[in-house]
Amino acid sequence: MNIKPCLLALSIGACGWVTTPVYAAQTASSAVTTETNNTLTQLIETALVSDNIRRQFYTEAEAMRQTGVAHSTLMDPKLRVGVTGLPVDSFEFDQDPMTNISLGIMQQFERGNTLALQQTQANQQAQGLVVRVQAREQDIINNLTSVWLELGFQQTAYHIMQQNRYLLTDMERFIQTNYGIGKSEAQDLLNAQLQVSRLDEKLQANQQMQQKLTAQLSEWLGADWLRYAAQLEASNQLDWSYLEQWLTTASTSQHYYAELSRHPNIRLIDSAIEARRTQVDLAREAYSPQFGVEVMYAYRQSNDMRGEPASDLISAYLTMDLPLFTGNRQDRNLSAAQYQVGAAQSQKDTLLMQMNAKVNALLVERGNLTQRLQRYQSTLLPQVTARVKAVERGYQNNTAQFNDVIMASNDELALQLEYQRLLTDLNQVNNNLAELLSRYPYHVTQPALAVNPAQQQQGK
Repeated sequence: MNIKPCLLALSIGACGWVTTPVYAAQTASSAVTTETNNTLTQLIETALVSDNIRRQFYTEAEAMRQTGVAHSTLMDPKLRVGVTGLPVDSFEFDQDPMTNISLGIMQQFERGNTLALQQTQANQQAQGLVVRVQAREQDIINNLTSVWLELGFQQTAYHIMQQNRYLLTDMERFIQTNYGIGKSEAQDLLNAQLQVSRLDEKLQANQQMQQKLTAQLSEWLGADWLRYAAQLEASNQLDWSYLEQWLTTASTSQHYYAELSRHPNIRLIDSAIEARRTQVDLAREAYSPQFGVEVMYAYRQSNDMRGEPASDLISAYLTMDLPLFTGNRQDRNLSAAQYQVGAAQSQKDTLLMQMNAKVNALLVERGNLTQRLQRYQSTLLPQVTARVKAVERGYQNNTAQFNDVIMASNDELALQLEYQRLLTDLNQVNNNLAELLSRYPYHVTQPALAVNPAQQQQGK
């Protein structure tokens, strides 16, 4: 994909304004969330504008419309030129009155309303391709947002572990000083050094995961974007007020078929159903006769039996096929077209049921995650923080072992990371809900299409 470096630089430059949320704040402020959404919005718009698959679908839709116009046009007339009754003994045109030079034109007409129906079907298929563009857009937004949230979690976890490392490093220096004057055991110093080394390993693994996620973003932003990726600061929290507003007014009947009908995948099947219904109408038109008209003019050079110049001749014909034997052709084609409509309708019903089940499952998961996050905020995190402080005071007063300090510190780190993981999972659930319910507040312009050859010829 060709991405303008200036636009990418602006997108990444805005990332520097975003502060990654940590446990000390528990939840990100509204200003931080707004800046995070703005940065993600810039990246999404860049990805959508630069996506070649969107452009491909738009181009195919326009091609289908042009094909529909071509198929709705009458066949070109046929010109017929020939000689009739030419004597083979002399090859003279004026020897026999039956000899003539004929010129004719033939025109074939389609059955019934076939031409208009073919154009209607082509437009319906083109509309299906336009819907595929919208499905592609939602897929890009969903996947890019998912990677963004996961990258935000990894960056948040890195900051938390980095802060924990600072504390462990200070404690290591404290123990080393006490060990030098004989107030600490060697095993305490070795244990502290081991904990710092283990944390360094986790930090390195975290950086590797961040690099992997950043590289995944290049799928939608292009390889050139990786030059600016080092400046990116993501977040595991986003503003879902657009989704929250709908959830507060949504029905609690656990049936979301009306909202799901707006999803591009459902609308794509609707377009297919309409096109197949048109195919049924086309199959019915096959029972109508097909007409053709032919007009011929015959020029004669010979004289008639009275010795006078023979008159020229004109002929006109009307041709019509008779669909009499319809059992193995028209009837079968009509039945097949009707079955295709039923199959598409069944596919739509099945997909609606599957998507409705996903929405209900996500809403249940969303409620559970919200409850667990409240428990972490109100109980677990304050308790583990108080425990760490108490153990540290006990160690300084020689009433607690160093292993107790390490255990309490590890518990605090684990709970902080679990809290951020739950927060990320909640945002991932909101992301998937927004995709299913088509609640993304993003809009992008239609890609510019290349001028077709006919227009290029007209412009010359």
